[in-house]
Amino acid sequence: MSGMSVRGSLRARLLAGSVVWVLGALTVTGCVLGDLFRRHVEDRFQAELRIHLDQLTASIEFAPEEGPRLRTDLSDPRLHKPLSGFYWQVDREGSDSVRGVLRSRSLWDATLAVPSDGPRDGEVHLHRIEGPDREPLVMMERIVRPEEAAGLPLRLIVAADERGMTNPVREFVGLLVTALGVLAAGVIAAVLLQVSVGLAPLKRLRAQLAEVRDGRSRRLQGGFPNEVQPLVDELNAVLQHDAEVVERARTQAGNLAHAIKTPLAVLGNAALREEGPLARLVAEQVATAQRQVDYHLARARAAAATQVPGLRSALRPAVEGLVRVMQRVHAERNLHIAIEAIPDDAAFRGEEQDLQEMLGNLIDNACKWSRTSVGVSATVRAGELVVTVDDDGLGLPPETREAVFARGMRADEAVPGSGLGLGIVRDLAQLYGGRIELGQAPAGGLRATLYLPAA
Repeated sequence: MSGMSVRGSLRARLLAGSVVWVLGALTVTGCVLGDLFRRHVEDRFQAELRIHLDQLTASIEFAPEEGPRLRTDLSDPRLHKPLSGFYWQVDREGSDSVRGVLRSRSLWDATLAVPSDGPRDGEVHLHRIEGPDREPLVMMERIVRPEEAAGLPLRLIVAADERGMTNPVREFVGLLVTALGVLAAGVIAAVLLQVSVGLAPLKRLRAQLAEVRDGRSRRLQGGFPNEVQPLVDELNAVLQHDAEVVERARTQAGNLAHAIKTPLAVLGNAALREEGPLARLVAEQVATAQRQVDYHLARARAAAATQVPGLRSALRPAVEGLVRVMQRVHAERNLHIAIEAIPDDAAFRGEEQDLQEMLGNLIDNACKWSRTSVGVSATVRAGELVVTVDDDGLGLPPETREAVFARGMRADEAVPGSGLGLGIVRDLAQLYGGRIELGQAPAGGLRATLYLPAA
């Protein structure tokens, strides 16, 4: 959920699906409403033509001397306005057919050209024709045979400008599109708000998982919606189970180390009370075995700790405690051990004991090789804790810096030590996803830079 991937984020997929659904539904609704309104207008338009045709039928009469005529004029004033778009016309059919025997004043001096489809008596036909001003017309016609005309057929025609039907539809569609557009914008805004509110618990869950990862919490806190709470409970159960598994492993490793170190201590004490080569050999081997146990126990503890979320070890208290110890250990040399710059909120994402193991080895090594002073500083950048330990000793040439990480390797046999310190530091750092680098300090001695995950 942290960003767009191949599958896409949940938020983007919900928004896209909702927007597509809304636009699809409104489009279908607009099409249906537009079609219904178009049919309604067409029905009203044709009904109006039918009324005019019925009025014309009722008003037509036939005088033997004069031919067909109207008893009364049709009532619509548009039929009296020239080229108004509303017309009527009477054609005489038969052998002596005449077009436009009678016509409305609105036709002026023109006549309507109609298809010769020959409808049956009383049957109504509908056509689209061209008007006197080349405008599109909808025409309705009927054949009647007045009794006075001795069966002579008359074609009665009424017509109206088609734009009287299409323009209202076009205006309605324009208003409908505007209204549906506003409605779509409102619905999409509501969907955005709903998705934001609906995904807020997942955002809070992500923040709490980040707190667990960074060591600020050991479990997910607070209540969540019913749909999310089972997931939270399962995550908390997994965190608890992992913590219990790691704790059991650490306890078993500690018990094993204690079980081994106790016989070694007994052997060592017994060897110290004896004289001779055998006693010295036993004492040396017991000391080596004890160092190896300590070394592998530290690795096992670090490997287990990396599997536990929520670990957080403050850096400044650990450094201050180690500096006090080193000042007592190296009191006869009057070393100046300075804590130069360490942020108060700097913390290591791991076990405090492992942090003390790594820093203790580095500071102790610097004290052994320094002449007068040792400096410890730290910074936090890009989620990484960087600890620097400088001394003013002789330093190490670049070609030998990698070799001192080998277990049992000592740069100078005259300096006391086991040769395991820097190797332990590098192994522990790597188990936590960190590293150690050796370089030259500003005072000319050795600079050890330790990179660890920050909490």
